[in-house]
Amino acid sequence: MEKEWAELSPDEKREQRFRRWLSPPGVTFTSPGVEKLYKERVTRFMKAFTLQKPDRVPCILPAMGLYAAYYAGTNLATVMYDFDEMKRAWRKVLHEFDADTFVPPVLVPPGPSLDAVDYKLYKWPGHGLTRNTLSYQAVEGEYMKADEYDALIRDPSDFWMRTYLPRVFGALKGFTQLPPWTSFEEIVTGNFLPFANPEVQAGFNAMMKAGMESLKWIAAVGEVSAEALAMGFPGVMSALAKAPFDTLGDTLRGTQGIMTDIFRQPEKVHAAMERIAPIAINNALSSVANAAAPIVMMPLHKGADSFMSVKQYETFYWPTLKKVVMAFINEGIIPVLFAEGSYNKRLDIIGDFPKGTVAWYFDQTDIFEAKRKIGDRCCIMGNVPSSLIMMGTPQQVKEHCRKLIEVCGQGGGYVLAGGANVDEGNPENMRAMMAAAREYGKY
Repeated sequence: MEKEWAELSPDEKREQRFRRWLSPPGVTFTSPGVEKLYKERVTRFMKAFTLQKPDRVPCILPAMGLYAAYYAGTNLATVMYDFDEMKRAWRKVLHEFDADTFVPPVLVPPGPSLDAVDYKLYKWPGHGLTRNTLSYQAVEGEYMKADEYDALIRDPSDFWMRTYLPRVFGALKGFTQLPPWTSFEEIVTGNFLPFANPEVQAGFNAMMKAGMESLKWIAAVGEVSAEALAMGFPGVMSALAKAPFDTLGDTLRGTQGIMTDIFRQPEKVHAAMERIAPIAINNALSSVANAAAPIVMMPLHKGADSFMSVKQYETFYWPTLKKVVMAFINEGIIPVLFAEGSYNKRLDIIGDFPKGTVAWYFDQTDIFEAKRKIGDRCCIMGNVPSSLIMMGTPQQVKEHCRKLIEVCGQGGGYVLAGGANVDEGNPENMRAMMAAAREYGKY
C-alpha cells in the first residue's frame, strides 16, 4: 500500500517533489529534444543542491530580476503598468539568452494593484521615484509600534487586518473600524454595522479592484512562464519566505525599532518570532504545493555581519530561522538562503543542517572560506559581483567565474550565480558567465 504523505520521510518527500520537477504536469514541450534539455537542466540543479556531481556546474544569470526591462529598451515604470510590454521584454530575454533557468517577471509588481490600495511600503518609478529609476524601493517605518507586541502575539490575523494593513495601504484606513472577527457569535446583527461605513466599503472595493488588476498581471506572468517551460527552461523558485526576525524588522518595526527592541524588550521579540514562524512556514508550503520546482527562496536581510554581533545572531536571528528552514527540509523542499551582505562571521553557525538539504546563496561573503567551512554539508551559490557584471569586461567576468568554479565546484555542490540581481549591464557579461560554466564547469 502506498504511503500517505505524512508517513513519508523528508528524503522520500523530496524525491517525490524532484520527480514532479523533472516531469511537470500539464507541460507540453516544443519537441522531444527540448524535453531532454529540460530534464538535463533540472538534473543539474538537483545534483548540485544535494552535493552530488552533475554533468557540469549549473548557472543562474543575474539577469533574472528586473534586467529584462532594461535589456528590451523599456523601463520598470512601463512594464509595471503595461503587461504586454512586460511580456515582450521577458520574452526577449527568454529567446536571446541560452541559460540553465529562466525566471518570469514575478518580481515586477503590478502597478495598478498598488495604486488601487494606495500602497505605502514601496516607492516605485513615478510614485516617489523618477520614472527612469530601474528598481523599486522599500520604505521602512514603525508600522507596528513598540507597545503593540502583545496584540500581534495574541492574534496576528486581527493585528494585520485592523492595525497593520490600514497603515501600509492608504485605501484601507477604514479597516481600523472593523470589529474583531472573533466577535461574531449567535446574535450577529450589531456586528454588521461597521460594514455600512463608507470608508470600510471603500477599502473592500479597493481590494477587489487590486484583485482584478492582479489577475491580469498573473495571467501575463503565467503566459511567459508557460512559454519558458515549453522551451525547456526550468524555474528555480516557487515561493519566497523570510526569517521571522526579518518579518519583524523589515515589515513591522523597521531597523531602528527592532534593534532597539532586542535590548529593551527581548522577551517580546522572541515571543513574536515564535508566533510568526509557523505563519511563514505555512505560507511557503501553500505556494510550493502545486508548483514544479520544490525551491523556497529566503532573502535574509538583517542577519548580515554589519547588522548584529555573532552573539545577537545566535540569540535572535538563528533559532527561528533554523526552525523555518528545518520545516521546509522536513517537507522535502530545498531552501535557498540568500545571505545578503556579508556572512563571514556566521560561517561557524550556518552549516548546521542535514547534509545536502540547503543551498546558501552568497553575496559578499568570502565564498572560498564558505566552501571550506560548510561546503561538505550545504550547496554553495553566488559570489559573482554585481559591479563586475555591470562594469567589467566579458573576459574579466569569465576569469572570475573560472576561479569560483575551480575552488567552489570541487566535488560538486556549487551553483555559479551573481551575488545579486542586476537591473542594467552589458549582456555579453551574462553570456560570459554561461560560457565559463560550460567551459570550466564540466566534471
